[in-house]
Amino acid sequence: MFSWIFIFLLLQIPKFVSSDIKLNINRCYFSITEEFHHEGDVMIGAFFPVHTFYTEKKRPHSTIPYQYLDGYIQYNFKNYQYILALLFAIEEINGNPSLLPNISLGFDFYNVRFTEKETLMNAVIWLTAHVQRKVLPNYNCKRSNFTAAITGTSWITSAQIGTLLQLFKFPQITFGPYDPFLSDRGQYPSLYQMAPKDISLSLAIVSLMVHFRWSWVGLILPDDHKGNKILSDFRKEMERKRICTAFVKMIPATWTSSFVKFWENMDDTNIIIIYGDIDSLEGLMRNIGQRLLTWHVWVMNIEPHIIEYDDYFMLDSFHGSLIFKHNYRENFEFTKFIRTVNPKKYPEDIYLPKMWYLFFMCSFSGINCQVLDSCQTNASLDMLPSQIFDVVMSEESTSVYNAVYAVAHSLHEMRLQQFQTQPYENEEGMEFFPWQLNTFLKDIEVRDNRSLDWRQTIDAEYDILNLWNLPKGLGLKVKIGSFYANAPQGQQLSLSEQMIQWPEIFSEIPQSVCSESCGPGFRKVTLEGKAICCYNCTPCGDNEISNETDVDQCVKCPESHYANTEKSNCYQKSVSFLAYEDPLGMALASIALCLSALTAFVIGIFVKHKDTPIVKANNQALSYTLLITLKFCFLCSLNFIGQPNTVACILQQTTFAVAFTMALATVLAKAITVVLAFKVSFPGRMVRWLMISRGPNYIIPICTLIQLLLCGIWMAISPPYIDQDAHIEHGHIIILCNKGSAVAFHSVLGYLCFLALGSYTMAFLSRNLPDTFNESKFISLSMLVFFCVWITFLPVYHSTKGKVMVAMEVFSILASSTALLAFIFGPKCYIILLRPEKNSFHHIREKRTTHSRRKFFLKYS
Repeated sequence: MFSWIFIFLLLQIPKFVSSDIKLNINRCYFSITEEFHHEGDVMIGAFFPVHTFYTEKKRPHSTIPYQYLDGYIQYNFKNYQYILALLFAIEEINGNPSLLPNISLGFDFYNVRFTEKETLMNAVIWLTAHVQRKVLPNYNCKRSNFTAAITGTSWITSAQIGTLLQLFKFPQITFGPYDPFLSDRGQYPSLYQMAPKDISLSLAIVSLMVHFRWSWVGLILPDDHKGNKILSDFRKEMERKRICTAFVKMIPATWTSSFVKFWENMDDTNIIIIYGDIDSLEGLMRNIGQRLLTWHVWVMNIEPHIIEYDDYFMLDSFHGSLIFKHNYRENFEFTKFIRTVNPKKYPEDIYLPKMWYLFFMCSFSGINCQVLDSCQTNASLDMLPSQIFDVVMSEESTSVYNAVYAVAHSLHEMRLQQFQTQPYENEEGMEFFPWQLNTFLKDIEVRDNRSLDWRQTIDAEYDILNLWNLPKGLGLKVKIGSFYANAPQGQQLSLSEQMIQWPEIFSEIPQSVCSESCGPGFRKVTLEGKAICCYNCTPCGDNEISNETDVDQCVKCPESHYANTEKSNCYQKSVSFLAYEDPLGMALASIALCLSALTAFVIGIFVKHKDTPIVKANNQALSYTLLITLKFCFLCSLNFIGQPNTVACILQQTTFAVAFTMALATVLAKAITVVLAFKVSFPGRMVRWLMISRGPNYIIPICTLIQLLLCGIWMAISPPYIDQDAHIEHGHIIILCNKGSAVAFHSVLGYLCFLALGSYTMAFLSRNLPDTFNESKFISLSMLVFFCVWITFLPVYHSTKGKVMVAMEVFSILASSTALLAFIFGPKCYIILLRPEKNSFHHIREKRTTHSRRKFFLKYS
């Protein structure tokens, strides 16, 4: 805790210094020229933006052109590193005996302003000095060769200077971000760009979005051809990875702090991508810093350059930002060099005295603004906070460093060629025209082994830096990952997430989505008129699943599988049928066996009492036939229980049809027998022959043969077969017997109903015939029940599926068979077992005598 307080107080030093400066500002701080000179045999022109003059009302100066009375100066000391990178490279080359021996490099520095007139004026001054071989006001009278101009960082500045330099084919090297506009060889034939192409930047940033599942991001881009180009690249990559833009804001060419509309909808997303160069983003960066937008993660291609020195707070808008930088080897010698830089070592430098005055409590000499008194001991630039001045070589400074080496190597190659063609004496120096350098600049390679002809060069490696700036002023840039575009798919991005410090408002990895993710079991439904990242979540349909997040379509489970309740997985369906182990199957089988046993019991009773009148009455043989047939009717229902197979499916219908046909034919024969028995008392040969020859008994085989014929046709045309139904019962595949031909099945049932109707008609006609054991009434009742069962069966059968349908058919068989057994044989068993006195010939004779007397009395009364 105390260490953090100490660091925070240390970082406040510039604030107190700056406050003091405001009260006792020295005129030398504002006294500055636009250029300075570093001596050398061969000179390089350096056009860098280090300080800027601002004006509000633009009141022009009466005598000095391009000057304003209400102007004030603002220094960007972070850009001063470009000058030091230039100086460091030149000192390295001058101290290298194997590179340009006996020739020293120097430079002419010109500050670049933001107006075209001022920029072109500096370029004209430099070219004029070259053409006339005159000295600028602040360097010694010595003949020097001009080689090339290094310009940047803005492409606009390079284009403005390049328009003039290209008239003389003067070599120009830019160190700002690569710009396709400047690569036009027709317009800029002698312009070379040091920065690699950013063709993989959009892919790299989108890969980071995909890694963190950020699907809803904002874009801030410069409103120029570069912004439009990168916007097209971003949209292409984002569309491929299904990432949406919450907004796209184009930075106007002229930034004003009153541009209120620009900040609208900024809070729609947590993640905002900023692309551009230092110059185009300067106003935006300053506004973001002033607004303290600490709830955004900024993903940028440049480091934030904020040149305010007196607004220190604990919080910083850019803390936790992610920066994509081209992969360069760190130059540790440059850091050592910076520690040695001071105003006394480089008295020609116009910026070092300002920095020593501003940050190290020095005072200017009253006579010469270049001389400093009362300075802090051992003052060095590496003591400054990194957000004011960074000792680590930046990407732009690396390009400046490489540009100087490119010029040096080109000069060296040209000198070797001159030695071979026309040797000259060393004291005369090196004579050449600047345009001659173009041939060598195109082919030379710099330290990072990249050719200057960037039309054939692709740089696809990026370092990902995380800005640690809490408390504000800490300014650490920590490498937390990298991106290699040429790596195999899936291995391009590497990150150390545990090293990332997010903005202080986030306690974990930030989320940035338009709609919450649709979890497993749901699918996305795109909202009309909205981006594809904005959607609703709807559950998957029946038997559909989604086991991933944010799926567009659910996957249907195979017929053999079913979806679980959460609709996230498909499980194998279990095979199901009306088994004996099921409670329903067990109950029906038990009932069928019990009724079959009961039928056997009735047969036993009838056999035991075969000589009694009630057994002999109504054709004893037909009664035995009916009982045996009913036993088969009960047992045939067992064919419907258990796992179906082809044989069982065929036997189900044929045994049921034949057994019931025989039962109904037997009942029909019994009914006809009763009618004929009473008709025999009247003369008639036919009736007498039918009774003697037992004609009604032939009804059974005839009706059975007809049913067998129907079944044969059924089996030949479309027999029953094993069928599966995976939709009836959730999680189960129901195996059952398909009837095959529905027409045949209903024809069989219709034939049975026809026999039942005939039996009912015969029984109804003989219901009032006098007989002691007349069973016509019971036959009528049993046929009525039979009709009710099977007429009810048809609609219920067609409205049910699976095991219930099979159970319904079994129940109908058992119910109709039980009706025949109960109503026809129930009363007889009752008399045989419980009223045996009625089952005797004596009782029958008495009953007949009583009946005759009653008729006589009724006749004569």
